[in-house]
Amino acid sequence: MEQKLENIRKDATEKIEKALNTTELENIKNEYLSRKGELTNIKKNLKDLPDDQKRIIGSLSNEIFNSLSVLVEEKYKKLYNEELRQKLEKERIDISLPGSYTPRGKVHPLTQTVNEIVEIFEGMGFSLIKSENSPEVETEYVNFDMLNFPPEHPARDMQDTFYTQNASNVILRSQTSNSQIREMLNHKPPIRVISPGRVYRCEAVSARKNNLFHQIEGLLIDKDITFGDLKGVLNEFIRVYFGSMRPTRFRTSFFPFTEPSAEVDVQCIMCGGKGCRTCSGTGWLEVLGAGMVDVNVLKNVGIDPEVYSGFAFGMGVERLTMLKYAIDDIRLFFNNDVRFLKQF
Repeated sequence: MEQKLENIRKDATEKIEKALNTTELENIKNEYLSRKGELTNIKKNLKDLPDDQKRIIGSLSNEIFNSLSVLVEEKYKKLYNEELRQKLEKERIDISLPGSYTPRGKVHPLTQTVNEIVEIFEGMGFSLIKSENSPEVETEYVNFDMLNFPPEHPARDMQDTFYTQNASNVILRSQTSNSQIREMLNHKPPIRVISPGRVYRCEAVSARKNNLFHQIEGLLIDKDITFGDLKGVLNEFIRVYFGSMRPTRFRTSFFPFTEPSAEVDVQCIMCGGKGCRTCSGTGWLEVLGAGMVDVNVLKNVGIDPEVYSGFAFGMGVERLTMLKYAIDDIRLFFNNDVRFLKQF
C-alpha cells in the first residue's frame, strides 16, 4: 500500500509539472484529489487495514494529499498568470493607431445659419438677448400694442395669429420683436442686441411658407443714430454672409414699429440680376425688413425720442438659408430627411 501511495505521488507530480494549461491541471486535480480521486478512495478503505497499518497509511496519504495540493496551487498560479498575459497581449489596443470612424450627427442647416448670423453681428458689437426676455408665448400687449400695432391691424386676426386658450390676450408670438420691447423696458440706452428665435403664424404650409419659422431681429438704440448707420450695418452683414459684396437696394415699405421703413433686396443669386423663376423675373430677392424705430415705440418703453434714436431689422432664417444654399422648398427643413441634412 505504501508503494502504491508513492507511485500515486510520482505519477501525479509528473502530470502536474507537464500540465500546459489550467484546464489540464483541473482534470489532474479531479483525478487525484477530488472526492472520487485515488487518494480519497485509499482513505475510505483504511478501515479494512490492520491496526498497525492504519496509522502509517493514513499519515502518508494525508502527507501526499497536502503536498500534491500545494503543487497544484503553485502550478495553477503560474499557468493562470501566463494565460492572462497571453489574453491581454492578444487583446491589447494600440492607442497610437487611428480610431475607427463613428458617424456623427450633423448640425441642422437652420442652426448653422443662426450661429453664422449671430457670429457676424457679434463681430459688429451686438449681443444676444437673454432667453428670459424672449418668450415664445406672449401677450397681445407686448406683441402688438407696445409695437404700435393699431387695434384694427389685420395681423391681430385669428387668421394670422395663434391665440392660446390660457387667456384671450395670450398668443404665440408672431415676431421676435417682443424681445426688443422687453430689452428696452429692462435696460437703458445704449442698446445693441440681436434676438434669434421661433415665431408662429397662421400660414398655409407650402414650398415658400410654414406656420412655424425662425427669425433674427436686431436693435440699436443710442444718440445720433441715422438711417445711414442702418444701411452700413446691413450692407456689411450681407457682404459677410453671402461671401461677396452683392448689390443691394432699399425699397420703401411700412411696418408699424419703424418709420421710415424699408425692405432690403439683394441681387438674385440664381440669375445674377438677369431675371429668373426664383426672383419672378425681377433680378432681386427680398432678404429682410428694417427701419428707424418709431417714436411711439420709444415712448412706450420710456425712452426719450428727443435724446435717443435707433434702428431695428428682422430677417427670416429659413429664407436666408434657402438663398445661400439654393434650396427651393422650405418644408425640407422640417421633414428630417437624412439625405437632405447630410449635405450640411
